[in-house]
Amino acid sequence: MDISSFSTPAIAVIGFLAIVVLVISANVAVKKLIGIAAYFHLSSTFMGMTVFSLATSIPEITSHLTASAGILAGTLDYKIGSSIVLGSNIGSDVVQQTLIMGVVVLLSGTLYFRRYFLWKSMVPMIATTIMCILFGLDGNYSRLDGAILFGTFIAYTYYLFKDERKHYKKEDNSVQSEEIAEKIPENLKGVFIDSGIGLAMMAITVVAASFVLKISEQVVVRTGVGGSLIGVVTLGVASAMPELITALAGIRHGEHGVSLGTLVGSNITNPLVAIGGGALLSTYYVPRPLILWDLPWETITGAILWAILWFTKGKLKKVHAFYLIGMYFVYIFFRAIFFAVD
Repeated sequence: MDISSFSTPAIAVIGFLAIVVLVISANVAVKKLIGIAAYFHLSSTFMGMTVFSLATSIPEITSHLTASAGILAGTLDYKIGSSIVLGSNIGSDVVQQTLIMGVVVLLSGTLYFRRYFLWKSMVPMIATTIMCILFGLDGNYSRLDGAILFGTFIAYTYYLFKDERKHYKKEDNSVQSEEIAEKIPENLKGVFIDSGIGLAMMAITVVAASFVLKISEQVVVRTGVGGSLIGVVTLGVASAMPELITALAGIRHGEHGVSLGTLVGSNITNPLVAIGGGALLSTYYVPRPLILWDLPWETITGAILWAILWFTKGKLKKVHAFYLIGMYFVYIFFRAIFFAVD
């Protein structure tokens, strides 16, 4: 749908409806996939780190594939296209580990992390950001850089699966929602049906998110904002919508593992799959603000979040939510003041 000719009020209505669809579809998807996880004796955290993180990262992955195709075909400017998709991707990651994590904690009251989650999930999240900084120091992401990033994702996913099979305990992963517990599939037929419904709902979530993304782009066009700042400030927020809605759905059903796994897992999937896959196809130009500010800030906020969780023994409370949200606005303020131009 081409919404560029629509009036601003019409765009606002479409955006509102898209967000409603996002909420409903994500809620259904979470219920179905948690039931499937219980049937196969998989933790909700594992599902969040793999299935949900990959599904909710489809907007970022799709935008990178589209940009790479345009760069290869010569229909998209190499520097501008690279700046927008990289800014959107990295901006989405910063939004998730500060603003969205803070909002989720505020709405849930307290969010609980297990100590092992800090090592097997959050440390890799910080490490992938550092990899992106090191690979981007020369001003571009080469095909070799992309291959290393994408290969790391495959290796990490395999590690998660082996670790899940080794350490899964049924008593630690009982379904918290009675509504979901009563509808856990009883046989493979039920699994196939629920899988179809869950995947269909995730697809709808992504489509709805793409409308939010298009609407954000129209806002950008009509306000005249430009460069990688577009991706960081506007598209980054819009791209993080699926993660936000999925995380809130997890909280609603008492499945903190879904919320944590989705938010942290997406911050691993985004750089490794989206940036890695895109660089593997076309290579990318890397704007200096991303290396000087965005990626370092993402690394710092990730490390601060890790430290808070370590010293609070895995608990994020409302006071910490305000710290996280505050870090996001500090990030945006200095980005707009000192790094507005690529």
